Parts: sequence; structure tokens; C-alpha cells
Amino acid sequence: MKNTAALYKVLNERILVLDGAMGTMLQRYKFSEEDYRGERFKDWEYSLKGNNDLLSLTQPHAIEEVHRKYLEADADIIETNTFSGTTIAMADYHMEELVYELNYESAKIARKICDEFTLKNPDKPRFVAGSMGPTNKTASLSPDVNDPGFRAVTFDELRLAYKLQAEALLDGGSDILLVETIFDTLNAKAALFAIDEIQEERNIKIPIMVSGTITDASGRTLSGQTAEAFLISVSHLNLLSVGLNCALGAKQLTPYLETLSKNSDFYISAYPNAGLPNAFGQYDESPEFMAEQIREYAEKGLINIIGGCCGTTPPHIKAIADLVKDYVPRLKNVPV
Repeated sequence: MKNTAALYKVLNERILVLDGAMGTMLQRYKFSEEDYRGERFKDWEYSLKGNNDLLSLTQPHAIEEVHRKYLEADADIIETNTFSGTTIAMADYHMEELVYELNYESAKIARKICDEFTLKNPDKPRFVAGSMGPTNKTASLSPDVNDPGFRAVTFDELRLAYKLQAEALLDGGSDILLVETIFDTLNAKAALFAIDEIQEERNIKIPIMVSGTITDASGRTLSGQTAEAFLISVSHLNLLSVGLNCALGAKQLTPYLETLSKNSDFYISAYPNAGLPNAFGQYDESPEFMAEQIREYAEKGLINIIGGCCGTTPPHIKAIADLVKDYVPRLKNVPV
């Protein structure tokens, strides 16, 4: 992993900025079913609209454009367009066979744009985070209220799905693997197990970011863990960072970030939504308002990596980047 040393170096110098929402930006293109299909998949027998990961193959210019806008907004790390890039999630579109290609090409696109920006300004290196979403199945909970012992997926199925995704993301040029939006820590453990296997097989050290999601005011993940329990559950690996994203706005996330920061030796990341969604599912927080909410994180020394999730756009990321440049990152011991 050639950029790992540079990554650790800048993490000790300043708060790094992660990009914002990919889905929010792609919605603005108003792509039709035909746009999603492109020429290659024009005769696919199942509906493909909504399969945003597929756009890396059929509308790569749009993915490039979104990445470029976030880097122009001063993001240090951009996520690949692979949130649903597992065989488990892609089964909804009957596209399991495309998973390696989807992840590989998505990582290549992000790598290309990052390298462009790093070349322009070597003092501000840019990094690619391979996005590994939670899948649409849970290993800890039953989807059938009448059969609480039933599981729609096994640990081993998740492990194999994540391993294929992680290998492709690394082969495409990712600097980091980001296991994100974790609502079930058992799913995350399968991803981490798979990544650990790759580290052993390839004899490499992969910077791993882990980001959970607190689903409501109870302060717990969907599978019932508190922030502290979540941290303990994933701390067996030598992670780059642990943090929280999605579900809540910046203000609501603060006490849970404080818990992680107080109890963890890892770097801490956060990328909240632009507030809570309104009755129409839209996010109302302006870039300026959201940045002010995040000021508390910086003032309390809670974070090393900060970005945005649902509803955030390049102006949100720019406002956050402008804010955090005046603050020092949370202190931690550097691995030798």
C-alpha cells in the first residue's frame, strides 16, 4: 500500500476531510432507466434504475464529475461508488457476476481523479477509500417476525461477498477500505475477517476505516449495540479509524462521538447527514449551518476525519473544510 505512510503523516498534521454524499449528487442528473442501462445493458431483462454502482460502467463521466467536485471542495479522501457493490446487494438486479468489475472500475475512476489533484498539489495528497456498505441483509436479526431464529444470510456468505469486493477495490487502486454505515456489527465482522484474510494472503497492511450508524435517539445500532459496545466489537483489528456516519445529523451524533473518542486508540471519523430528513425525505441543513454544528467536534478535539453523508454536497464539504483547517486533529499514539 504505497500511500499508507503519506496517509499517516497527514493524519498527524491536520483534520482530513472526507467527501459528501454520492447518491445526493447522482439524483441531480435525473438518469432514466435507459441511462442506467447504457448500450451495454440495453437488453437486460430486469429493471436497473436506482443501481447507482452500475453508473461506474454506464455513466463513468458522471462519477468522475462528482469526484472532481468534491476534490475541488477540498476533500482529502473520496469514496468509491461501490456502496452496494457486493454479490448480496447486487442480487437485487441479478448482477452478481459483475461485482468484481464494478468495484475495480469504480476504484480506477476514483484513483485517476485523485492522482490528477495530487499531481497539481503534491503538498495535499488525495486518497481513495473503497466503500464497503452494509449489504441489504443482516446476520444478527431475523427479517421474519414470526421466526426470530431465521437468518437471511450467513457469516460465511457475507465473508465471501466482502472478500470479492475488497480484492477488486484494492486491485483498482484504493488506499483505504471503508466498512461503513454498519447497522449490524456481525456483518462488519465478516467484512473485517475477509480483509484480514487478504492482508495475510497478500502480505500487506491495509488501512481500514470502520464507521457505524446510530439509528435513533436510543444511541444504539439497529442490532442493539451502544457506541461503546460497537467499538469493543471491532477493536480486535489494527484499524486506521473508527467512527460514525449517516442516520443522524451532526448535533445528534456528538455524545456518541465523545464516547468513541474517549475510549479508542484509533483515529476517529465522522460524516453525519445534513440534519434529519424532512417529511419529504429531503435534507434541509445549509452548508454554513452544518459546518457550525461540526465546530463542536473540532473544538472538543473529537475528530481526525470529517465529511458528510446523506444530503451533503460539495458546498457542504467546502464549508466543513474551511472550518476544520483552523483546528488541530484529535491526538492519538502513532503506530510504529
